[in-house]
Amino acid sequence: MSSWIEDVFGVKKPIIAMCHLLPLPGDPYYDEKKGMKEVVDWARRDLQALQNGGVDAVMFSNEFSMPYLTKVHTVTVASMARVIGEIMHEIRVPFGVNVLWDPEASLDLAAATGAVFVREIFSGVYASDFGLWNPNAGESVRHRQMINAKNVKLLFNIVPEAAKYLADRDVVEIARSTVFNHRPDGLCVSGLTAGTQTDMSVLKKVKEVVGDTPVFANTGVRLENVREQLKIADGAVVGTTFKVNGVFENHVDPDRVKSFMDTVRAFRKTL
Repeated sequence: MSSWIEDVFGVKKPIIAMCHLLPLPGDPYYDEKKGMKEVVDWARRDLQALQNGGVDAVMFSNEFSMPYLTKVHTVTVASMARVIGEIMHEIRVPFGVNVLWDPEASLDLAAATGAVFVREIFSGVYASDFGLWNPNAGESVRHRQMINAKNVKLLFNIVPEAAKYLADRDVVEIARSTVFNHRPDGLCVSGLTAGTQTDMSVLKKVKEVVGDTPVFANTGVRLENVREQLKIADGAVVGTTFKVNGVFENHVDPDRVKSFMDTVRAFRKTL
């Protein structure tokens, strides 16, 4: 289980930090006056703050492309590729991508940029804020094969934010069957929205039934709960916690990142 995690991230219990991109061309809230230069500059500043604070990996996401699509337009992937391409020489840690919420687009972006993992909603059927959500994991995995991206790790988000499974299925049952049917490289367990703490009891139950498949706490990991979360999870995805004053829309605060990662490194020494 830990072998691929340590091979990819170089540590146990990695912290994957979110680099949230501003609205992109075609998005309702894109700033046409400031243009793509502002998007690139924002991402560069956040990337540097995250890396200087000591995170183990970064995930680029079009977090402010609201409201999200389940099949994105070509301009979104092209814009994200430009941002990553422009700051590529500054990336010092392993990185992944998440094109919200389009698995094939995420894989395309990973193949084009050299990302080593993607996080997506790959399986399940959901009633969501974005309408009926019906991904096809079999198609996504075959798409990965077709574009020669089979080394890209797939992190399955099994508790989508702002969505509910249509069938009356317990998350533990979903985790067990997802691992059996789809062979994910890892599972992500979330709260209801970005910044909402992942339920510890749910995290523990999922971890108990999925064997060697890594489980990541996907939302709401904060300085005050990171030790408890990492006692169970194999890693965490962290976004809002790293922002100035812990506010989702703000820039990354390097001091918050450093304090958090100091705590994580101290915890790892106890393992």
